Amino acid sequence: MDEKRISHVEEQYDVVVVGAGHAGCEAALACARLGLETIIFTVSVDSIALMPCNPNIGGSSKGHLVREIDALG
Repeated sequence: MDEKRISHVEEQYDVVVVGAGHAGCEAALACARLGLETIIFTVSVDSIALMPCNPNIGGSSKGHLVREIDALG
């Protein structure tokens, strides 16, 4: 895949989201729906909206997420 590298952005945005994982995509979508000019950055277009911590799927952050939820009571 031919990926473009951006080193300079001249446009102005209300919101900058760094990281296009599941949470980053949700945050960017919520901001855009509120009418905010939004830009999102990611390291790789191959991992956009990836959910490695979803406990239903299992993944690298599952244990950490489960401990945080347990700590809430």
